[in-house]
Amino acid sequence: ALQKWVNREISNFDYLIQLNTMAGRTYNDLAQYPVFPWILRDYTSEELDLNNPAVFRDLSKPIGVVNEKNAKAVKEKYNFEDPLGIIDKFHYGTHYSNAAGVMHYLLRVEPFTTLHIQLQSGRFDCADRQFHSIPATWQALMDNPNDVKELIPEFFYFPEFLENQNGFNLGQLQLSKEVVNDVVLPRWAHSPEDFIYKHRKALESEYVSAHLHEWIDLIFGYKQRGPAAVEALNVFY
Repeated sequence: ALQKWVNREISNFDYLIQLNTMAGRTYNDLAQYPVFPWILRDYTSEELDLNNPAVFRDLSKPIGVVNEKNAKAVKEKYNFEDPLGIIDKFHYGTHYSNAAGVMHYLLRVEPFTTLHIQLQSGRFDCADRQFHSIPATWQALMDNPNDVKELIPEFFYFPEFLENQNGFNLGQLQLSKEVVNDVVLPRWAHSPEDFIYKHRKALESEYVSAHLHEWIDLIFGYKQRGPAAVEALNVFY
């Protein structure tokens, strides 16, 4: 698979799916769901220019420290000593992929809607905590070193999860009173289909092809554990 990918006989998407499968990740287990990277950081421009490296996320850094400002807090957390000596040191108390995160993204489609409601004791979570906007989700990642969710494969092929086709009542945001319905898209996307098309194009772009291995090192490779993980600020609880 690696050789095929290097020779460009398979796409970046196909290679990531194969890596996830080999790592034991599967659509059948929400706790081991396939994980894909955030690849862009421009969710506000009118047009998405894939020839401009500045629109892409730095794939060599864990999502929690893509914003330099978060690195200090993350290092401080790691340097905290557990007085009882039971808990190993860590940079992040949550994970880049977990069942709640998968349900968060797939809230609008069954069976994930029902699973989400079960998780929230029989009702939808409050509107402000729901996945309601792609630009706002990215901004929250940049502002909050405790939010380290990466993406799921659906962001690259499944426009339906961005639409509230079932007409669920997802409440309204506290401050703006805006009703949560379809997911708010970046300005450069004119429809869910357009978002998926451009996002997939970004995944297969020259920039991502040249840097994807850096993210793979963090998630599937040698920067998962040990000194390399510590240096990369990539140690999880």
